[in-house]
Amino acid sequence: MAKLLFVMTGTAYWTLKDGTRHATGYWAEEFAAPYRALTDAGHEIVVATPGGVVPYVDMMSLRPDMAGGAQAALDLEETIRSAEVLRRPLRLPDVRLDDYDAVYLPGGHGPMEDLWQDADAGRLLTAALASGRPLAIVCHAPAAMLATRIHGRSPFAGRRVTGFTNEEENAVGLAPKARWLLEDELVALGVDFAKGEMWQPYTVVDGNLFTGQNPASAAELAGRLLKVL
Repeated sequence: MAKLLFVMTGTAYWTLKDGTRHATGYWAEEFAAPYRALTDAGHEIVVATPGGVVPYVDMMSLRPDMAGGAQAALDLEETIRSAEVLRRPLRLPDVRLDDYDAVYLPGGHGPMEDLWQDADAGRLLTAALASGRPLAIVCHAPAAMLATRIHGRSPFAGRRVTGFTNEEENAVGLAPKARWLLEDELVALGVDFAKGEMWQPYTVVDGNLFTGQNPASAAELAGRLLKVL
């Protein structure tokens, strides 16, 4: 069976352009759906965060109206509660890519606060992309690609990717408040940004790079990972 590294945000907030802090973290479905699918298939998961801090779940993502109903919310809570790996994360600087068969980054707005400028995350993503091992990234987590820039250039430039769109950020009312928008920054990075219908599952595969647009895409992304592992 395979061993996968989940690189997760370590923050509980996202700083908006007026300096206020928007409570966030990782999005429950984006951790739980792939975690369930991969562990049910017998694969091992290890979590790493900046500083080795225990990741915070965005409480909004556990609301029944956000999770797809009361039972779905309860299922997400149970998965998170039972996932011991969340309570003993590695520090990103201590991660050895050679120890893992694949890397996965769940989103939530948290990566817009820390992973986008985390040098260790940038080095890890650069190495993972070059390794040929599956690298899967969903929703806001492609923000970590911004940390791969060296002298203004990124190895992700020219790659076809997707992520949380400007339209979706507008729909949740946060686009006018954001310091920058993920889609805009990825386009400026030089990626070939693709997108599907708002809130619907949409995934893109470019070589060993697998990306998903939004929370609904996490399960589909996990399915694609399972096929290649």
